[in-house]
Amino acid sequence: MASDFEVQLRAASLRVTRPRLAVLGALRDHAHVDTDTVISLVRAELPRVSHQAVYDVLRALTTAGLVRRIEPAGAAARYELRVGDNHHHLVCRSCGMIADVDCAVGEAPCLTASDDHGFVIDEAEVVYWGTCPDCTNQRSAQ
Repeated sequence: MASDFEVQLRAASLRVTRPRLAVLGALRDHAHVDTDTVISLVRAELPRVSHQAVYDVLRALTTAGLVRRIEPAGAAARYELRVGDNHHHLVCRSCGMIADVDCAVGEAPCLTASDDHGFVIDEAEVVYWGTCPDCTNQRSAQ
């Protein structure tokens, strides 16, 4: 019986390969990870996979809409499996931890631009910046 990942890959017209399955598995278990972390996680399962292979897989999965790439200002790109729901993110200014935040109000794209300049808006990207509870508690303890 095919795994959910195999079904998703085939539905996106992508071949099912061990590196693609390994990347999807890594992202299932570790949301909001950067490329180097994905490479390390994949290499735990497939020790001989190349950096380039993982980069290629991430690009293909992102292009196919199976993976979302987020790029918080001043940080390395991160990847997650949560796609298609136009959720937003909280980013800790201190440690860089990222957490998902559901859309605050309304339907996608969640926010109505004050002037759409004729664009057909289909997505809004909101990043909330602050300090996570762990970093806040650390500062309080000092």
